[in-house]
Amino acid sequence: MSLFGKKKGTASCCCAAANQPAPAGSAASGSLLVEVLGSGCTKCNQLEANTRTALAQLGIDAQIGHVTDFAQIAAYGVMSTPALVINGTVVSTGRVLTVEEAAELLQKAR
Repeated sequence: MSLFGKKKGTASCCCAAANQPAPAGSAASGSLLVEVLGSGCTKCNQLEANTRTALAQLGIDAQIGHVTDFAQIAAYGVMSTPALVINGTVVSTGRVLTVEEAAELLQKAR
């Protein structure tokens, strides 16, 4: 018996896709999709700057964005920001990566 007479099952919603993280490999071919997750605080902005520097040093073509909406951040399962997402996969949470650490993760994702 279900609570309040509602049946169990999957409900289809037109906005469900908008609340999901981007699928892996959704970036244009040959480029990475990089996202920094965080409120826009100093640490989040520093992670974005270090990531941009690493991308420039490596000569990698990437789309980079900064997600500040907590609902979207939670959709990735991230509980501690700043976080770094590459092609839909969370690769770091809870700390500011150095340029060298970000470069290493970006090279692995290539």
